[in-house]
Amino acid sequence: MKHIITAFLCLIALQFSAQQKAWPNELITVPVKSNYQKTSTYADVMSYITALQKRSDLLHLEYMATSKEGKKIPVVVLANPKVSSPAEAIASGKPVLYIQGNIHSGEVEGKEIVQQIMRDILLGGKKHLLDNQIIIFAPIYNTDSNDKMKKGRRPSQEDSPVEVGIRANSQGLDLNRDGIKMEGLETNGLIQNVLNKWNPEMLVDLHTTNGTWHGYGITYAPSYHSAGEKAPYDFTWNVLFPEVTKNVDKNYKVKIGPYGYYSTRQGWPPTAIYTYNHHPRYLVNQMGLRNKIGILSESFAHDRFYQRMNGTYGFVAEILEFTHKNGKELMAINVQAEKDAINNVIENAGKVTKGVRFKMVALDKKIPNYRTYDYTPYINSKGKKSYIRSGKIIDVKNVTNLSKFDATVSTTLPRGYFLPKSMKPIVEHLRKQGIKVTELKRRKKATGEVFMVEELKNARRKFEGHNMATVKGEYVVAKRTFKKGDYWIDMAQPLTNLAFYMLEPQSDDGLVTWNFFDTYLKSQGVDSKTVAYPVFKYYTLK
Repeated sequence: MKHIITAFLCLIALQFSAQQKAWPNELITVPVKSNYQKTSTYADVMSYITALQKRSDLLHLEYMATSKEGKKIPVVVLANPKVSSPAEAIASGKPVLYIQGNIHSGEVEGKEIVQQIMRDILLGGKKHLLDNQIIIFAPIYNTDSNDKMKKGRRPSQEDSPVEVGIRANSQGLDLNRDGIKMEGLETNGLIQNVLNKWNPEMLVDLHTTNGTWHGYGITYAPSYHSAGEKAPYDFTWNVLFPEVTKNVDKNYKVKIGPYGYYSTRQGWPPTAIYTYNHHPRYLVNQMGLRNKIGILSESFAHDRFYQRMNGTYGFVAEILEFTHKNGKELMAINVQAEKDAINNVIENAGKVTKGVRFKMVALDKKIPNYRTYDYTPYINSKGKKSYIRSGKIIDVKNVTNLSKFDATVSTTLPRGYFLPKSMKPIVEHLRKQGIKVTELKRRKKATGEVFMVEELKNARRKFEGHNMATVKGEYVVAKRTFKKGDYWIDMAQPLTNLAFYMLEPQSDDGLVTWNFFDTYLKSQGVDSKTVAYPVFKYYTLK
């Protein structure tokens, strides 16, 4: 019997050993080494990538940009067989997926788990994830600010880890508000050298919330398509999220749910949650205008660091398991969305309208069981009813989910736009976004509309360094002749929805909003008279 027991214990030990791979020290991340007291520096991340390179021939390393302080921003392409260029990716027929961490340097979970999951895909038990897809990782997007570590930066995280970096980049910009204006060196690198270059079918952006005491380890949001095509959003919301939610709970013991916040000022229990805005300045939302899928991941700030890492790892891992099985379908949905956007222009220009300003409204279906920490009512020192959080997690029935956007202002979809050659800086900006703009070689006559600006109004307070602008006015029918050297945008192109959102003067997050036309309009005397917006919207050409 003694020998039988000994043999049994040895068998169990061998099985456990087979399940638990012994990693070399250089492939153990900083949080794990420090008992989750510290987070990785830029040098730590680069050393980790180098350690992976030495051990795998399935990794291609390149850089999307160089930061203001001279740090190269790594982009790690994993593929089997190895892929070193977009041409090779296209030839493989596999979908390309992009996952990034550390856009806000105080929100470090993404940076850390990206290192771990790259290791597990290349050298561990997740190698199968490269069978049907190409995965691009950017573990440390905001390189400079990551290393500006200090205690107390994220009070809702209760100093877990003890020190983290700052939110803005070294230019003082919030990189997750920069998707349209592209003032950040990092944003330029991402859009031109990842989104335009590699054309990923999906972007997953890894964040940590700022404090709502919901009861989920991870909350998620899709790309709020607004003026984009609806099919990628529907697939994300109705197919991907339900399956991933179930599997993260099953395999990682983490409850996940829809992103949203509430306030006890509205009473208790909550009757509604509110999402963030639809603007394509947010990178996840811009993916919708690019006919692609965007996913926002927000780990729960009040969990401990190791819990946030576990939840984020589980969410990313299960997304990749889903795309491993459903990548071809996802790719086909995006391809069809692009075709639909182009066909809409060809068939319906001048006949249909599209939204340019939006309001937040409720989804048709309520959340049947919304998970949240409970609050207890009490009378405060001023004699008024208030609420204090308990340690109990409850389910609140039938909570309204305000995470849909309906148009409040719409305008006619054009066949295209013309800009005079004096608008070359605008053209260069559009091209950086990937929008196709042609310089005229000969004259073109167009019939369409010109927007007559009656008022230009700038916000008093700066946001991201801008006194954001709105214009009042109306479109009037007009004919114009454009000469050699002027610029033409044919809207029958893949980024038609992005071009529309950026160029329409009444758009709530377009180039007018971000002051690209202020100097021109003011030079033309908009403060005292009506001025023609210099982008001509046409419906027919001669």
